Amino acid sequence: MPREIALAAYHRRDASWPVRMLGGETMGTNWSIRFAAPPDCYLPAIESVILARLETIIAEMSHWRSDSLISAFNHAAPGSWIDLPNDFATVMHAAIDVAARSGGAVDPTIGRVVALRGFGPDPDDRSGDEAQITDALGRAGWRRLQFSGERLYQPGGLALDLSGIAKGYAVDAVADLLNGTGIADALVEIGGELVGRGIRPDGEPWWVDLEDVPGITMARLRIALHGLAVATSGDYRRGWHTIDPRSGRSVDNGVRSTSVLHERAMVADAWATALTVLGPSEGLAMAEREGLAVRIIADREYLSPALVDMLEY
Repeated sequence: MPREIALAAYHRRDASWPVRMLGGETMGTNWSIRFAAPPDCYLPAIESVILARLETIIAEMSHWRSDSLISAFNHAAPGSWIDLPNDFATVMHAAIDVAARSGGAVDPTIGRVVALRGFGPDPDDRSGDEAQITDALGRAGWRRLQFSGERLYQPGGLALDLSGIAKGYAVDAVADLLNGTGIADALVEIGGELVGRGIRPDGEPWWVDLEDVPGITMARLRIALHGLAVATSGDYRRGWHTIDPRSGRSVDNGVRSTSVLHERAMVADAWATALTVLGPSEGLAMAEREGLAVRIIADREYLSPALVDMLEY
């Protein structure tokens, strides 16, 4: 899958090192890591720093927590400026970039619409009143977001929802954290979003199978994650939960699953949602224009040219 394995990965490889595994719960789902463990590796310490890193991200970007920074922004008075720490600012810049590139197929400002459709943290927010949803949609829009340095402006009525990108960012953040502690060869997963860094002790990259879609039979697609991430969006786990920001309605275009490969899980995560919203034809055309390696499963399997090129290499 990668065109070559970095020589540095082979130079540091030690075939005697075991592959260790850690995991648990986070962000309403599960996390896990597999890594080439050096002899002095102390698992409890590694787990502790991972959990602390994840807690930082949750405290900033979880709209399921009333004390989070995103909740503070969503309830801020019109005309307020909110200081953003580096994690939050990085995610916002990426979210706005993909929103612009995709023609608004993803939009981090439709938090109120998501809540009204019944996918927010409070079930009492759910409403079948289409007029109310239309009003919330009219108040949203990524173009209303303003940055000044690392400060974000609340014009009034904007409610952020970063659930389509924050999990991918957390995957990248954990992988970067491990590398900073001297663990350069690892596979990190959070809720099905994965990134692979380096190689296994046996010299192989981190091989993973893309998820099967229930009821659809096709050849399993195995990919090698070496400096690559993969994120998947689909309806087969939670039903029709993806909202089209352009209409405020649940996506129902036949897409069952969209997987995107990219160097950063954050970017793959955002694009997987955007291409799911766009549908097979428009989504594949967008993937080709953006040079994205993509598999879309709908009535059949669709592969972007960039992914075909990777598979044929």
